[in-house]
Amino acid sequence: MDLSLALVIGVVVVALIFDYTNGFHDAANAIATSVSTRALTPRAALFMAAAMNFIGAHLGTQVAQTVGKGIIDAPKGSHGLVIVAAALIGAITWNLITWYFGLPSSSSHALIGGLVGSAVASASVVHWDGVLEKVVIPMILSPLVGFTLAAAIMIAIYWIFRNSQPGKTNRGFRYSQTVSAAAMALGHGLQDAQKTMGVIFLSLTVGGFAAPDDPIPQWVILAAAGAISLGTYAGGWRIMRTLGRRIIALDPPQGFAAESAAATVLYAAAIGFGAPISTTHTITSAIMGVGATKRLSAVRWGVAGNIITAWILTIPAAAAVAAVSYFLLHAIVE
Repeated sequence: MDLSLALVIGVVVVALIFDYTNGFHDAANAIATSVSTRALTPRAALFMAAAMNFIGAHLGTQVAQTVGKGIIDAPKGSHGLVIVAAALIGAITWNLITWYFGLPSSSSHALIGGLVGSAVASASVVHWDGVLEKVVIPMILSPLVGFTLAAAIMIAIYWIFRNSQPGKTNRGFRYSQTVSAAAMALGHGLQDAQKTMGVIFLSLTVGGFAAPDDPIPQWVILAAAGAISLGTYAGGWRIMRTLGRRIIALDPPQGFAAESAAATVLYAAAIGFGAPISTTHTITSAIMGVGATKRLSAVRWGVAGNIITAWILTIPAAAAVAAVSYFLLHAIVE
């Protein structure tokens, strides 16, 4: 087996490990609100989320194209594969650190940060215009849109059901949350599984096993969908507690509003713009939005501040780890 093929296989394996950590790190995104309001049991919610993640991964490749072609230009051969591997190591490391501390950071931005960090360390080309247009601007806009849309949906729910009995309304929204949680999980698969597809396709083109204009192979789609689904079913209980209870104690109407708003933003970004936005940022800001409609003090802003700090640190921290990983791998492999 020549070095390039061995490195491609190694990078694909590491990419699928990242995909798995993405699944259990972000499982809470889709189901934390449904579990916290007792709309779904934890295991039923995880099974549903895993299935919808798998289906969502097959609904498009726009985000995968952005990640695979629009962020960096890795050189051909073993040197380019080392760059991609270092990027994945940076992303995985940050995922594990934030999971350990129960912080819902973005796996998507960890991956982007890893790609940029390893590319800069290796003096490769970074498409800064693509990073700005497809990553930075959506990173700022998606939480703002999620917050505003969730607040608007919540206000509409308050107005429509203002004369209804609270107990009956809550029961109805528990059933509705099954649908909104499924929509959120579908959006997560549509967004996050595609990011791994993009990295695997990048490694195939760098290794000389695919042309840049080729469609993404079906086995790549199936592998990425399967890995993120398995990771989702493994569950991320630490982060689930943060999203489900520590930001705000949600009731079923609030959970439905937050999930519906976040899912809408995910679909619009993936299908309309091919932008790899963060499901974590979107659902977290949506939860804050529904909480703020009740009263501003209902949101635990100290917890929210810790989460936002993790958001800000994600890209530079993952980039730094990826840069160090690049130098180590470069010394060992090349």
